[in-house]
Amino acid sequence: MEDRVFAKVTWRLMPFMALLYVVAYLDRVNVSAAALTMNKDIGLTPELFGFGAGIFFLGYFLFEIPSNIILEKVGAHLWISRIMLTWGVVSMANAFVTGPHGFYVVRFLLGLAEAGFFPGMVFYLTTWFPSAVRARLVALFLAAVPLTNVIGTPISGLILQMEGFHHLHGWQWLFLIEGLPSLILGLVVLKWLPKGPAEAKWLNEEERAAIADALAEEPEQHHTEMLPMFRDARVWILSGIYFGLVVAQYGINFWLPMIVREMGFTILETTFVAAAPYLVTMFAMVLWSRSSDARRERVWHIAIAALAGAAGLIGAALLHAPLLVLTALTLALIGAYAAAAVFWTMPPAFLGGTAAAAGIALINSMGNLGGFFGPNIMGWLKQETGSFTAGLGALSLGMLLAAVLVVFIGRTITFAGRAAALERYTRLNA
Repeated sequence: MEDRVFAKVTWRLMPFMALLYVVAYLDRVNVSAAALTMNKDIGLTPELFGFGAGIFFLGYFLFEIPSNIILEKVGAHLWISRIMLTWGVVSMANAFVTGPHGFYVVRFLLGLAEAGFFPGMVFYLTTWFPSAVRARLVALFLAAVPLTNVIGTPISGLILQMEGFHHLHGWQWLFLIEGLPSLILGLVVLKWLPKGPAEAKWLNEEERAAIADALAEEPEQHHTEMLPMFRDARVWILSGIYFGLVVAQYGINFWLPMIVREMGFTILETTFVAAAPYLVTMFAMVLWSRSSDARRERVWHIAIAALAGAAGLIGAALLHAPLLVLTALTLALIGAYAAAAVFWTMPPAFLGGTAAAAGIALINSMGNLGGFFGPNIMGWLKQETGSFTAGLGALSLGMLLAAVLVVFIGRTITFAGRAAALERYTRLNA
């Protein structure tokens, strides 16, 4: 019964949740493709673009925790729908910016609008699935990030070819067209995502009971109330780990098209070449998370992936041949995203209830400040040095920080119920 129920829930929820994240991430990072022509039109230097790309995360930071607490109270279907409708409108507003200041305002508002989406989805998974299979499911959800770049970047390149159509620039059409799906899916969420297993009409009573029994067997978390969670040093250290990973992720994401462009490719070629590293990353991160679930080991799976990512960034900074640089950047992306997929199994190991909703949001919001610093570091060092070498080297420090901190904190988080979790993992994968 349990095997069948969780397979049914996975197929019902995960493809749709991944689709939502594809749309969310596309509206967050499509500015990197738009920048290939937009920067010149609205007067953005590398430093100004880096600041504008990163200011998204300041808005995201401010509203992250309140948003996730509201989600836990009112239900994922209502709040995720609100988030998507709001960010769709704001994302489309990017098409009408005319200078740096307007660009900053819209990017900041986009961060406010999207705050709570990702941690809300991670928290939502904890209400459906036991910890034994959670790393793999988080990885399937996070696979939407590289998938977005595999699909979205070439599509963005094609949309940019609409330059002059109905007197609009190609980058304006990019924001208008790619913001529309979030408005449509924001309405679909209301019908597709139930608040929890008890409200899922597509489950019968026996199936709901099987989910409830599996979740009841989970080890008791140390924190279920919000205030004690804030006093736990592990929450803040986890924020530091995620900060290091995000610095590298967004430092690469926002600048990869321009790194590739400087290799001599055309704008359309650039968008296709920049998508290739994400295709490899998508498969690698899912395989890595399956390894983590199978061994019920988290700490070294995060640390090794982070070290591999740091090595990739250092290699990209030192190498010169385009193929070797792209290979090194692919390794960096694999390391950053594989580490992040396993990372999100750690907070629920000692956080539950309201503490989990607020704690996951706190860790995500603090960590995502790395999304402000990563693009800014790259932009500033590009402006100062004329190349991406120093910036890529600086990003590697974030990955090294993550590796060191996760080994340090690993001794303080006990993944209780290891034997039971291994047994459940074996049974669910038989």
